[in-house]
Amino acid sequence: MFAKIFTLALAATAYALPAGNAAVVSPDPSQVSIKGITYGGSGCPQGSLGSYISADRQTFTLIFDQYVASIGPGVAIAQNRKNCQLNLDLRYPGGFQYSIFSTVYRGYVSLDAGVNGLQSSTFYFSGEPGQTTTSTTFKGPIDGNYEAVDNVDLASTVWSPCGASAALNINSQVRLTSNSSTVSGLITDDSIDGKITFVVGLQWQKC
Repeated sequence: MFAKIFTLALAATAYALPAGNAAVVSPDPSQVSIKGITYGGSGCPQGSLGSYISADRQTFTLIFDQYVASIGPGVAIAQNRKNCQLNLDLRYPGGFQYSIFSTVYRGYVSLDAGVNGLQSSTFYFSGEPGQTTTSTTFKGPIDGNYEAVDNVDLASTVWSPCGASAALNINSQVRLTSNSSTVSGLITDDSIDGKITFVVGLQWQKC
């Protein structure tokens, strides 16, 4: 069974302040938590997702058992791409806002020559126009474990609104493409621990 782990690490990073102010800006970790989550998509149909929140409420893990893309002879086109739309209700104290600054993907990929893979996630806040996207591409032939770190460019940083809590939306997808009908590929569970880990790092600043 395919399993994908999504881990959201909170309040562990300080925002880079202007020169001359070396103070670390972040809310009290005890006041940061995820109150709820909704989800849906071909990669995470209802009932296929499990969740875990750490005791300190600062790490959030989602476990998917149907989030895998595959391509090849006899494989339906619908299996070439899977997506999952997540909506996270993150609660934190007033006077702060946060943004996504990095993502880490770990897993296993096996692609024949001529097969290309894409894993991407777009982050945005409900009611806000801006969005940030991180992505990783794969080109066959490739076969093995991978770890990909994507850092969000400062110019692309999108901050949560000040003075109000807005849901963090994450629209993720895994897609495989090829111009040949005879080659195969998949992005599936890790050969070591049976999981793909997706870690999202946050940064904070005062309003």
